[in-house]
Amino acid sequence: MTPSQARAMKPDDDMKNKQTTDAKDSTVTRLFPGDAIPLAAMHLRMVEAILFAAAEPLDEDSIIERMPPDSNVPGLLQELAEVYAKRGVNLVKIAGKWVFRTAPDLAHVLQKHAVEQKRLSRAALETLAIVAYHQPVTRAEIEEIRGVTINKGTLDILLELGWVKMRGRRRVPGRPVTYGTSDDFLAHFGLDKVSDLPGLDELRAAGLMEGRIPPSFNVPSPNDSLSMDEDPLDADDTGDLFEPEAPEPKEGNSAE
Repeated sequence: MTPSQARAMKPDDDMKNKQTTDAKDSTVTRLFPGDAIPLAAMHLRMVEAILFAAAEPLDEDSIIERMPPDSNVPGLLQELAEVYAKRGVNLVKIAGKWVFRTAPDLAHVLQKHAVEQKRLSRAALETLAIVAYHQPVTRAEIEEIRGVTINKGTLDILLELGWVKMRGRRRVPGRPVTYGTSDDFLAHFGLDKVSDLPGLDELRAAGLMEGRIPPSFNVPSPNDSLSMDEDPLDADDTGDLFEPEAPEPKEGNSAE
């Protein structure tokens, strides 16, 4: 290649280099233009900062109040939304207001599963204890032991928690459902079997039985096997068949 040929090719090479440089510059957002920040880029950064620090979504008027008079806030918001369109955080307009939100496709990354702690009512605790120690037990038998009419919602809560289950039907008129504790109940309280429930001595040692206890008092021995007068619950039995209606509360007693 002669010097003249090399000189003839130089302008083309310069043009290619310039195009490459322009292409690189075009991929750089105005948010990060370099040391020298043009006025438009400064305005864009100001809008970004205002939205980032806001405790709640902002409408355009609220942003305009904080911006210089010569700034084009609607245009800046649109440009900023495009900048954040493919990032982990998006700038979105909701109900006429602008706010940063995590990208919808990343929702699975931010999910957190937590166990919500719920305190059982006294009625639910008493019912659970009766079911645990007296199983198999019917609703009428629970009411007889507690001395008050049991609210259907109390049993529903225990069934929903999975600690109590419908286990069979008593072989008596009306065929009432019998209730017992479940494997989830054992797992929650760290028991291998229902017979591991604390007896009278253990309850005393734990401070749960205080004062004078009648000599005839004893703690039932729970048993999760079918009793002689109990039939297993059919797979398609929802528990409401044959269930007798709860009697009206007697005067002086309240449903719990």
